[in-house]
Amino acid sequence: MPDIAAFDFDGTLTTGGSVFGFLSAVTGRRLVVASSIALSPRLAHAAVAGGTVADETKERLFQLVLAGVETSHLDTASIEFAEGHLASHLRADVYRRFIWHQQRGDHTVIVSASPESYVREAGRLLGAEQVLATRLAVEDGRLTGRYEGKNCRGEEKLRRLREWVATVDESSPRLWAYGNSRGDLRMMTAADMGVNVGRLGKIGRLRAFPGLDGTQTRPTDSAG
Repeated sequence: MPDIAAFDFDGTLTTGGSVFGFLSAVTGRRLVVASSIALSPRLAHAAVAGGTVADETKERLFQLVLAGVETSHLDTASIEFAEGHLASHLRADVYRRFIWHQQRGDHTVIVSASPESYVREAGRLLGAEQVLATRLAVEDGRLTGRYEGKNCRGEEKLRRLREWVATVDESSPRLWAYGNSRGDLRMMTAADMGVNVGRLGKIGRLRAFPGLDGTQTRPTDSAG
């Protein structure tokens, strides 16, 4: 029976974050910088507080930058950004594990708090079976800057993953979860095998989980 392998995107499959680069690709760097400066006290607080504070601050940034953008422009920018971002930021070590799961016949899914528009395109390029990410609300063909639903982080990341797993296989397949930050903690804790690919390793928040080396297997191994 195939396993399910869930991968975070920013900092896991790729190096660093992608949101600010994406926003700049959609509306221009000047607007993103000006909006970030206007929100700088809130952004600083959100980085420390996390949780709903971070969710709300991120949505406010999206409102300042993305409100009014046509979906046709968003789609074009998302395709171009995803291609360029993967070309320069894909993590070779984690991507090898991603391919390993595909070679085994496992279900591969990307679960990310970043906007679905470009993470979905990145998932298509990588051959992921599914992408679960933060959806952006649309009205009359234009973005509102708000979320459609919730920011796909923490508990919401786990909820949406479980919802999707139930549609794939009702026999409770083994779940692998790869992440690098506290936003992935719920998903990794709920998995049969949580894998820490954060750069801080044994001194980071996810230090209780093994790294890639601690779960190393051969592409020819059975799915178990």
